[in-house]
Amino acid sequence: MSTQTLQPRHKFFSPFRVWAIASNTLLELIRQKVFYFLLIFALLIIGASFFLAYLRPELQFQSLKDVSFGAMSIFSWLLAVLATAMLLPKDIEDRTLYTILAKPVPRFEYLLGKLLGVFLLLAISILVMSVMFAVVLFIKQQVVLAGAYQGGRLTDPDLVQSVKAATFTWSLVQGVIAIYFKALIFATVTLLISTFASSWIFTIVVSVSVFLIGLMVPIARDYINTESCSGIVKGFFTLVPLLFPDLQLFDLTDDISAGNTIPMGLFLHTLGMGALYIMVYTWLSYFMFSKKEL
Repeated sequence: MSTQTLQPRHKFFSPFRVWAIASNTLLELIRQKVFYFLLIFALLIIGASFFLAYLRPELQFQSLKDVSFGAMSIFSWLLAVLATAMLLPKDIEDRTLYTILAKPVPRFEYLLGKLLGVFLLLAISILVMSVMFAVVLFIKQQVVLAGAYQGGRLTDPDLVQSVKAATFTWSLVQGVIAIYFKALIFATVTLLISTFASSWIFTIVVSVSVFLIGLMVPIARDYINTESCSGIVKGFFTLVPLLFPDLQLFDLTDDISAGNTIPMGLFLHTLGMGALYIMVYTWLSYFMFSKKEL
């Protein structure tokens, strides 16, 4: 007999139970030493900072932002996939899942708590990476500004103005938030896959496949509008943007690194689409998990 039949129905949603599961999940993930990604990130941006010292000042800041945003995006995505892929298989293997659901805890609260624990882990990780990025960027700014002064007097006022305009802007915060939302989306995608996957390795493989397809969603959308697209192929490529997340929506970092301002309307649209993806994949995860025999 499954735990679902043994488990009485709860009338009210309990945020306290969700938070208890989330905090325990966060502690378990921290014990797995997933923060080794942060050490690699720190070494990467520090090394890039030294390597870029031979470029022009404006190119130094642009390249440093490109490297930092790219590394932050990749590491947060990997962390989201690896941390989420092992949540359900590990609890089933250790039989922790049966203990939790027998207390009883509704399956929705269990999934939501697990997902919230991963969200907290990603928030801490991206916050730490952002602080590292800001520190390296500030040091780079001071080194370049020191070149504009000789003997205690300003020799190149244009350099000072361009450097200050090219370092800390509100767009940097927008880029970090967009990266965080993309990581949250893949945490929910990975959770959905893990509800029907046979192993955590299969979950990771499918998650990587979804990531690659998400990169090609804009290409599929453009191909639909071409004359060479036949009816059957057009129908197939019409489903791709509906089933897979469009990662181009969250690719704001190239414009930010180039010094362009991200319009607030575009930024809010990006966050809104991210929230929609998260809610849809979370609901689908619960639907699949509620039907799962345990």
